[in-house]
Amino acid sequence: MKTFAHPAQELHSPRFFLQRGQVRSNFEVPGRAASLAEGLTRLGLVAATPPPAPRAALEAVHPAPFLDFLRDAHAEWMALPNPGPEIVANIHPTPEMMAHGAPVPTGLIARVGWYTADAGCPIGPGTWEAALGAAACALAAAEEAAAGRSAYALCRPPGHHTYAARAGGHCYLNNGAIAVEALRRAGAARVAVLDIDSHHGNGTQGIFWDRPDVLTVSVHGDPSGYYPWYVGHAGERGGGAGLGCNLNLPLAQGSGDAAWLAAIETGLAAIRQFGAEALVVSLGFDASEHEPLNFLSATEDGFARAGAMISAAGLPSAIVQEGGYNVDLLGTLLARFLGGWNG
Repeated sequence: MKTFAHPAQELHSPRFFLQRGQVRSNFEVPGRAASLAEGLTRLGLVAATPPPAPRAALEAVHPAPFLDFLRDAHAEWMALPNPGPEIVANIHPTPEMMAHGAPVPTGLIARVGWYTADAGCPIGPGTWEAALGAAACALAAAEEAAAGRSAYALCRPPGHHTYAARAGGHCYLNNGAIAVEALRRAGAARVAVLDIDSHHGNGTQGIFWDRPDVLTVSVHGDPSGYYPWYVGHAGERGGGAGLGCNLNLPLAQGSGDAAWLAAIETGLAAIRQFGAEALVVSLGFDASEHEPLNFLSATEDGFARAGAMISAAGLPSAIVQEGGYNVDLLGTLLARFLGGWNG
């Protein structure tokens, strides 16, 4: 299996994180990538540096004004009087504002609130370059999947919380969605996403909500008590032409291997029924029992079994890294998952 990583991912080092009213250190640290790379080394896998992500591949998912915002916002921010080191919104447009016809704003402070969903995606001086590197890894893995093989993309920052034009939850570009669109352009008539991060893949769901050619499946902690709180419920099935092409499988807090793996199998059954020709796996390790933002309780063995189960589906797959924040354990979990995948 080919694997991909990009050195620019080290440039993103967010500091700000708000948890229950307290500002604390951000969990999405550069050490995550180092730990994951160590897991690849254990398996004798050497991550290649992918070619740059073409702008057209990004615009297949994200509109140009959003991409320009991510690219330029930090320099604009630093030109403000007394700026903080990172961009964090202090206001977002509410549904009432949107219902009254709020236009896309021109001022920077307003654009930050418009293009971000929460305070969990601070934008620093290296965020754009890192996000581009992560997207390039996803595209390289998708190219392997388009050729009938499977590959792993060490994407940092992750991507599945990003909507078409709104970042959030540590995510800036939706790497999984970018991989889906690359597979569609390469000729796959139907592509499925299987998201096993412990948080609902709300951005991916939003991007493909009305699409009949993309099935999105997410196995995650019940959003009644867990981020992203407002979506990720079982009744969300897609809309318009995409009705029935979204499957959410929320799990109760504390769910361990048995419930988690059963939900993954349910998702795989839906993928088989959909007739997917290729698969994007949004791989998060925050379902681990040792996760600092713990909600689910999957074990190392559970991740190995998940890798084997998904591999057994027999679909060419782009495995795209999402969350997981226990830096000491990430490499082990990746080695177990890919070890199960490769049998």
